[in-house]
Amino acid sequence: MTLEDLAWTTAIDSPVGSLDLVADQDGALTHLLFRGEMRFAPFDPWLRTDPGPFAEVTTQLEEYFAGTRRDFDVPLAPRGTHFQREVWMALRDIPYGETWTYAKQAVAIGRPSAARAVGAANGRNPIGIVVPCHRVIGADGSLTGYGGGIDRKRWLLAHEKDVLGQLRVTAPVAASQVSVPPAKRCAATPSPALSPPNG
Repeated sequence: MTLEDLAWTTAIDSPVGSLDLVADQDGALTHLLFRGEMRFAPFDPWLRTDPGPFAEVTTQLEEYFAGTRRDFDVPLAPRGTHFQREVWMALRDIPYGETWTYAKQAVAIGRPSAARAVGAANGRNPIGIVVPCHRVIGADGSLTGYGGGIDRKRWLLAHEKDVLGQLRVTAPVAASQVSVPPAKRCAATPSPALSPPNG
């Protein structure tokens, strides 16, 4: 799969800033990046800007930020090695509002001595939030690195814990019935060229 196989892009506003989305020709999400991330090459020469293919993921992101969604159910097509994709799949097993260490994630994929390699693979996760690498922390409890920045990682973890706290208070009411303050709407915004990497 090459950059030429990527097809669509859009940008949306969110409570953690603008998010750049990229999908392949089949509409599967390949990237969800925070504006200004410098980890990936620019894509725009191959992409058409259109919010249409992103309607479902935009709705689900709105629900996530509103506190009514814990898991995402959209087609994904992250590009990476077999090991990276294995690591990224394990990220989706981390329960909402909880954190794992890199060592625990390594055990989860059956490679208990690969914590450092797992950390490196997490650092290449191209689909933030939906593939929740923000839920992985250091062995000492530190937040460690995050492609979107430590402040965003801290915000996402706090948001999930706050939502869980509200759900516990209102239990056994279903999550869809929980009243939470409205989050900033994930509205489509013009999609400028994604920032190129440094060096």
